[in-house]
Amino acid sequence: MLLSSLVAQASPLSEQQVNQLQGLVSQLNPIQQAWVSGYLAASAQLAGQVAGQAAPAVAQASASLTILFGSQTGNARHVAEALAKQAQGKGLVAKVVDMADYKTTQLKNEQYLVIVTSTYGEGEPPENAIGLHNFLFSKKAPKLAGLKYAVLGLGDTSYEFFCKTAQDFDQRLAELGATSVLARSDLDVDYQAQADSWSNELVAKLEPELTAAAGPSAQVIAWPRVDSPGSDATAGAVSQYNKQQPFAAELYTNQKITGRDSTKDVRHIEISLAGSGLTYQPGDALGVYFLNDPALVRELLLLTAIARDTPVTLGSDSLTVEQALTEQLELTQSYPAFVEKYAAATNNAALAALAADKTALRAYINERQIIDIVRDHPGLLSAQQLVDALRKQQPRLYSIASAQAEVEDEVHLTVGVVRYDAYGQPHLGGASGFLAERLNEGDNVKVFIEQNNNFRLPASDDTPVIMIGPGTGIAPFRAFLQQRDANGASGKNWLFFGNPHFTQDFLYQLELQSYLKRGLLTKLDVAFSRDQAAKVYVQDKLRQHGSEVWQWLEQGAHLYICGDANRMAKDVQQALLDIVQQYGAKSAEQAQAYLDELRVAKRYQKDVY
Repeated sequence: MLLSSLVAQASPLSEQQVNQLQGLVSQLNPIQQAWVSGYLAASAQLAGQVAGQAAPAVAQASASLTILFGSQTGNARHVAEALAKQAQGKGLVAKVVDMADYKTTQLKNEQYLVIVTSTYGEGEPPENAIGLHNFLFSKKAPKLAGLKYAVLGLGDTSYEFFCKTAQDFDQRLAELGATSVLARSDLDVDYQAQADSWSNELVAKLEPELTAAAGPSAQVIAWPRVDSPGSDATAGAVSQYNKQQPFAAELYTNQKITGRDSTKDVRHIEISLAGSGLTYQPGDALGVYFLNDPALVRELLLLTAIARDTPVTLGSDSLTVEQALTEQLELTQSYPAFVEKYAAATNNAALAALAADKTALRAYINERQIIDIVRDHPGLLSAQQLVDALRKQQPRLYSIASAQAEVEDEVHLTVGVVRYDAYGQPHLGGASGFLAERLNEGDNVKVFIEQNNNFRLPASDDTPVIMIGPGTGIAPFRAFLQQRDANGASGKNWLFFGNPHFTQDFLYQLELQSYLKRGLLTKLDVAFSRDQAAKVYVQDKLRQHGSEVWQWLEQGAHLYICGDANRMAKDVQQALLDIVQQYGAKSAEQAQAYLDELRVAKRYQKDVY
């Protein structure tokens, strides 16, 4: 390679840094490489001016706005980028930083800081925010009397610990002496309009101070410049399609990959991206917009005695209530706000009393879809009242199960169909039901790429990887293996996979066995939990091979987990802690610190849901 030749001649970089640089460059297209080149040039210019104390052609740190995002699904990143764009539109210096990439030593030097974060699980920070969260709540956290800050939380009121991570950051920054310049706002799933309003208010408050601090001769350089959604140097940057403007893609294949007698219905989905310009990397997700079940819409209108062609207003759009319910509103995931608004609109005292008891309300809506609530409490209300009680449909994200180096202008998914019986009625998931049951091959589905820069293969193809992905959690690891195969990677690959039954639920069995036979897969350990009297899970397999897992980690292996967040990921985490303690001769605290260090080094990454 030309890069290798140039570096070999004279380089201030270490061999490891050279390998990392080559790994990054090989994944970028020409436009992305140009962006990186410009970014490095601006960084070098600023560093040179600071070192030489040149005339202030660049705004000083005191006149810059740092925007950190903590995001599990990408929403917080999008809000942070939009805020930066607003600030830059006013001529302010603004940079957006993933919390996973933020150097905590820089915190004491910040003057203006904004945190945009979601909350994950039971009030926990999202994966990329754990390091900063832990640092702020540790003894190492500095006093921040000179810091002015603002916090925006994104969450879901269906969960008990709504926006707790944002509340944690807000409280802790205040305890460390920082001054809030705008009250924290905790936003529900349908957050966009309120996030825009909050961002406008924040920029208006900060503009006079930042402008004055920068001085009239300051030149604006933003790190990075946010010109459009997805404009960072990652997959999808050259396409016009994104979450706000999804691509109408053709469904190629819908194939059931579990057996006839399986308790699970898992589909292998293939979608064409031809003509979209969309690109993705292993580890990214595909966002899917879906249409609600027409039968569900008809029943809802029947129960509320609303004519399907009744006109309603949704934001700035005028359409029929049937169109709104089918195309734009959430009908399968229930949430407290609907119960409260529906109870008020129908004058239902019993439902209003339930809505007032937050604990009882969460238990009630846990397994109920919107239709179940209306079935339990049918009532009369206007079409507009019904629409106003519902929230906008949010696209569903699926871990991509393919590498473009293998499938080119296609994208593959591994979709577990949500299907269950409850309250005397069959139930089907919104997006999974749409993909599996209502979308025919040849039909179009609106999609976009959601980047996940915190779930990436190592830069070096020589690095060993350990992948833990039971059930549909295998999806991104199919993409990882395809990419490593295309790269001719020499690094070892170890996959742990689990499901109930070998004969019914061994997803991608032939592919995996072929990889194992060819040597791409160094090791494949499977746990079929119901094939023997004692249940065996992936965490049990990890413990069984604990000594070798430890050896791989000590040899520099990167470790990945994908799948269920509530139980599997926590059980696997505990198994890893036990392994580190036993084979690394460490205490519980030292084992946790070891995994934390792996996470900071991006050698321990999770894609859980």
